[in-house]
Amino acid sequence: MSRKKKLLSRLAIPSIFLLCFLTSCGLFEMPTEPGSVLYQDDFSRSGSGWDRYQDEVYFSDYFEGVYRINVFEPNTDAWANPRLEFGDVRINVEATKHDGPDDNLFGIICRYQDPRNFYFFLISSDGYTGIGVSKDGRRVLASADSMLPSDAVLRGAATNHLRAECIGYDLRLYVNNSLVAQAYGAEWERGDVGLIVGTYQEPGADIYFDNFSIVRP
Repeated sequence: MSRKKKLLSRLAIPSIFLLCFLTSCGLFEMPTEPGSVLYQDDFSRSGSGWDRYQDEVYFSDYFEGVYRINVFEPNTDAWANPRLEFGDVRINVEATKHDGPDDNLFGIICRYQDPRNFYFFLISSDGYTGIGVSKDGRRVLASADSMLPSDAVLRGAATNHLRAECIGYDLRLYVNNSLVAQAYGAEWERGDVGLIVGTYQEPGADIYFDNFSIVRP
């Protein structure tokens, strides 16, 4: 579908976030064994370090034992980060559409440098998937010319298990244990991680995230 070629064009990010990222992001000491859990969060504690923000554009905060991102404006994306730093990782999260249109976007961020530079791994509630890069604020898909449909995605108000792999130059997205997209990314070797939600023409994408974890490949 041609509409899935469009990437989100409007950023929703609080000004305080960039200051926090630049001043408090540091190298995180981690175990070296393959399969080691580097980081995990079930969002049961509201003080675990993720962004907490709300305005007329979006809500991004802990909410009743999950992490919730709700985007109130059309053609807008919003994300949250724990302000850490990792190299090669496998990132897992459970993502549930709580409300809003099926024509949405949500997923995982890796190797986040700043609000203009990062990789993103996306699915939609109507069954599309893709991997992309934001480079100096210009966002393009890297896995294909457009987001592609996948039977691995559970449609509608469902919970999907997402896994994003950032290993060397290889970027992979798995949905419910099925590989759905691959891409090549040589821009950055390290960076923060995150969660992202976006809208197209219809606002109101409301996604719950739970059981976030990062594993060393």
